Amino acid sequence: MFQGPSSLSLDAKGRLSVPTRHRDVLSKEEAGQGALTITKHPHGCLMVFPRPEWDKFRERIAALPASAQWWKRIFLGNAMDVEMDAAGRVLVAPELREAVGIGKDAILLGMGNYFELWDKATYQAKEAEAMNAPTPEAFEDFSF
Repeated sequence: MFQGPSSLSLDAKGRLSVPTRHRDVLSKEEAGQGALTITKHPHGCLMVFPRPEWDKFRERIAALPASAQWWKRIFLGNAMDVEMDAAGRVLVAPELREAVGIGKDAILLGMGNYFELWDKATYQAKEAEAMNAPTPEAFEDFSF
């Protein structure tokens, strides 16, 4: 279960260093031994999956009806398989970085069984917008 934010800087080649607390888990056999898949998310970030979790997600997306063809294209058509190198770095393809506007400064959010990778300024702006919006209906009966 991945959770928590990590502020990161991508290097000149577009590689991100996976935080140590996640690197150890991702290196394990049951998590795909450092094999990851990165794809677009419709909210303007990238989704980063350990390969076993990607395989489950991919099956669910592939099973969608023809009416969801564009969503299949977004998720499956943009998916790129990557490997964590010996230093715990992952190359984020220029096409994917450009598509969601990720520059040098990024935020990696643990979202349970996958991560979201955001451009730092974009994430901060969207988070502020969400915090200033009315509380979603789903939280009406939720106690904090």
